[in-house]
Amino acid sequence: MDLIYAYTREQAIQDGVLIDVSELAKDVGFRIPVAITATAWNTYIVPDENAIEHGESENGRMWDALQKLRYTIRKSKQSTNEILFEFFVDRDGGLTLATLKAHIGPGDRGEPVLTLMMPNED
Repeated sequence: MDLIYAYTREQAIQDGVLIDVSELAKDVGFRIPVAITATAWNTYIVPDENAIEHGESENGRMWDALQKLRYTIRKSKQSTNEILFEFFVDRDGGLTLATLKAHIGPGDRGEPVLTLMMPNED
């Protein structure tokens, strides 16, 4: 069967479906490209007005998420391409436990890439 159409990771980043956080991820210690889905970004990374007043920022929240993911991967004894991880975010004036899924798979050229998403996303 011939391939009629493919939607690449690069296109998803250009379209805003994925947000590339690779530069920040490098600072945390990741050596491969990292992106997060727009749904996960808007749900847990973008702070509400109350959180902003308390010093929260997108960069800070993403840093916290990446640090917690790195810790979760390091302590995991599983050999898998997906892992769930949790971190706290200030939402609606209180702390909320956020759960995200990290999936490692092939990128547009077969290279390993990491994608963070909501647990129900693929």
